[in-house]
Amino acid sequence: MRAAMITTLSGPDGVEVREVREPAPSRDEVLIDVSYASVSFPDLLQTRGEYQQHPDLPFIAGWEVTGIVRADVGQFRAGDRVAAMPMLGGWAETVAVREDRVFPLPADVPLDKGAALPLNYLTAHFALTRRTRLTSGERVLVHGAAGGVGTAACQLARAYGAVVIAVVSSAEKGRIAEAAGAHEIVLVDGFRDAVRHLTEGSGVDVIVDPVGGDRFLDSLRSLASEGRLLVLGFTSGTIPTAKVNRLLLGNTAVIGVGSAELWRREPGYLRQQWDELIPLIESRAIDPVVGRVFPLEDVAAAIREMDQRRAVGKVLIRLR
Repeated sequence: MRAAMITTLSGPDGVEVREVREPAPSRDEVLIDVSYASVSFPDLLQTRGEYQQHPDLPFIAGWEVTGIVRADVGQFRAGDRVAAMPMLGGWAETVAVREDRVFPLPADVPLDKGAALPLNYLTAHFALTRRTRLTSGERVLVHGAAGGVGTAACQLARAYGAVVIAVVSSAEKGRIAEAAGAHEIVLVDGFRDAVRHLTEGSGVDVIVDPVGGDRFLDSLRSLASEGRLLVLGFTSGTIPTAKVNRLLLGNTAVIGVGSAELWRREPGYLRQQWDELIPLIESRAIDPVVGRVFPLEDVAAAIREMDQRRAVGKVLIRLR
């Protein structure tokens, strides 16, 4: 089979398409013929050796896929359409995935959209429901709102009854965020003043921040009393710091959202999350934004799309 392998830790240029052996699944693994795989931020980090896990080179990256089940395993039957989150190995024509990381895909969800569901929506669900316990009527500010995690957070927050303010870098990305459910759009330059105006000086209750960097301090200043800032990652490439007296004075909180670590400790939680998302998927309350789709042989270009921050929605790789 063909697979995209990280051969050197040199970024997108270190990824090559090679012929490799098909995986041999263990008894609790589901063998999936992959239709689409996504390009996620953890994948990008792995091309440079900057992610927490460091597999031996060369290895097949790829956090999430959709495809067709090859053979009966557990609750899954040959021919089932599924989404899955292997965390490694997804950039291949066939992947073996632990059964607890495989999810039934509703019949009316296209396979390309399905590949944009697991990582971003399960992360946003964990952030909004478990880490911050979002309630209806709260105001939620989403950074990077036109990206994969951002659009997922906009859609989920709106589905839970929140008022959503999207922070974007351009008018084009603003249109993407608005289509994903944002009630208000503000540009990143001057977003603090815009938030103050929109909230009549009171601030927002929750901030979803997968970006980090130099906007972090203004985010803290944009929180309402007892507001919560959710740290999902650092796509800016810079990990910010802040003096904790700001938290004390505002009765605010900075909350880490390490979904992958939790999924490894509580594997059954993934399926619980998916089952909670299914009604929202079926009602179209959440509908993944798919960006560019690349053939497997252009995988390096797909990774550059994210690396150069051009991605709008989810970048996909087509395997079949």
